[in-house]
Amino acid sequence: VQLVESGGGSVQAGGSLRLSCVLSGTTFSDRCMGWFRQAPGKEREAVGQIYTGTGTTHYSNSVKGRFTISRDAIKSTVLYLQMNSLNPEDTAMYYCAGDWRPWGYNCPVSPADYRYWGQGTQVTVS
Repeated sequence: VQLVESGGGSVQAGGSLRLSCVLSGTTFSDRCMGWFRQAPGKEREAVGQIYTGTGTTHYSNSVKGRFTISRDAIKSTVLYLQMNSLNPEDTAMYYCAGDWRPWGYNCPVSPADYRYWGQGTQVTVS
């Protein structure tokens, strides 16, 4: 199982970015997938989660209403994080992660509960 993120970059405050996470070795069917971020000197924090079986999503309060997690409509191995109204506090390395245990739609929030991780993609907002 491998996760690869892409789509990061530098953007001005108020701008948007869409991150992608490509899974290989299996599919996203009935999985808990999460997006996390880590700024320098800070702990890794949850951005949001999706249970791919139903499309149920949850978001942290800091990104609710601005960020959206979705699956590719055709490819069952691609996950997106649409980020709008970005601000400098969103600057961080962003990671996607997955766990194959039977969480159902109550996907975990803690990074410690996710087994599979990508290498991350940097997002810088100025």
